[in-house]
Amino acid sequence: MYTSKISGLGYYVPENVVTNDDLSKIMDTNDEWIQERTGIKERRHIKKGDGNSTSTMGVKAAEIALERAKLSNDDIDLIIFATLSPDMYFPGGGVRVQDMMNMKTIPALDIRNQCSGFVYALSVGDQFIKTGMYKNILVIGSENHSGGLDMTTRGRGVSVIFGDGAGAAILTRSEEEGRGILSTHLHSEGAHAKELSLEGPSTDHWVPEIIAENPQEDIPYYPYMNGQFVFKNAVVRFSEVINEGLQANNLSPADINMLIPHQANLRISQFVQKQFRLSDDQVYNNIQKYGNTTAASIPIALTEAWEEGKIKEGDVVVLAAFGSGFTWGSAIIKW
Repeated sequence: MYTSKISGLGYYVPENVVTNDDLSKIMDTNDEWIQERTGIKERRHIKKGDGNSTSTMGVKAAEIALERAKLSNDDIDLIIFATLSPDMYFPGGGVRVQDMMNMKTIPALDIRNQCSGFVYALSVGDQFIKTGMYKNILVIGSENHSGGLDMTTRGRGVSVIFGDGAGAAILTRSEEEGRGILSTHLHSEGAHAKELSLEGPSTDHWVPEIIAENPQEDIPYYPYMNGQFVFKNAVVRFSEVINEGLQANNLSPADINMLIPHQANLRISQFVQKQFRLSDDQVYNNIQKYGNTTAASIPIALTEAWEEGKIKEGDVVVLAAFGSGFTWGSAIIKW
C-alpha cells in the first residue's frame, strides 16, 4: 500500500509589515487590546502595486517547495489549491497556478474550507496518492485577506486578526510503511455556518442588492465573526479531533513531537496546549508575526518549524485546524 510523505515545503509572505500601532492610526484600537485578545503583534498585507495576489503568492511558495523536493514543474500530477480569497469569483486559483508555472495540462482542484482548507487539501491529496493515481501533488494554502477587510473601527473585531500569505507542500508517493501521513480526520457542522461567514456578494446576494438594501453602517460584504462562540467551539473541536487522530494510531499526547495548530488565536493554541500538557517545544505558533492567514497558516507554520530544525526525521507531527463552516480536521504524520 502506498503512503504519502511531505517531500518539500515553502512559504511566502508580503514584505509589507502592518503592526498593531499602524492599525491604531486608522481605527480605535491599540497594541495592548489586540495582543491581550489574540496574541498578534503584527501581520503582513499585500501592498497595491507589489505584484502579489492569492495565486502569485501561492506560486512563490510552491517554487520553494518544489526546489526543496528536488522536483520540476513537470513532475507534478495534480494541484490542490486551498483558499477563501481567490483572485476572482471564478475560476479558482488552481488553474491560475498551473498557468503561471507553465505546467502540463494536469488537473487543478480548489478547496473552499477556509481555516481547515489546508488539512482538507492534504487529506484529499493523500487519498489520491494512496490509490496509486498520482505520484506528486502540489498542495497550496494562500490568502489575500487585506483586500476584503473593513479597516475601520466598525470592523476592528475581525480586521485586526487577519493577514496575507501562502504556504505550500509537495506530497510524494512512498512505499515506506509507517511513515508519512498516517491518517487524516475531517468534520463539519453547518448549523453554525453563519457564526463565521461572509454573506455577500454571492449568487443569493449580489452587490446591487446589497447596496440598495443596506445602510452604510451595516455592510454584509465584510466578514462577520461571533468571536466568543467561535472560540468556545474551537477549543472543544481542536481537542476532539487531535484525540481522534492519536487514538487511530495508538498514540498518546506524550508521543507528539510537534503540534502545528491553525493560527486562529494564540489563546486557543495555549488552551489546547494546556489540555494536552504539552511543553512550549512541542507546539509551534507564529500568529504573533503573521496574524491568521486562514488556509495558509498551517503550511507557513509547518515550513517555519521545519526550517528552524524543530521537526526531525521520525518525529510525530500533528496538524489541527478549526474554522468557518464550521469545519475542522487533523492530520497525524510520522516525519
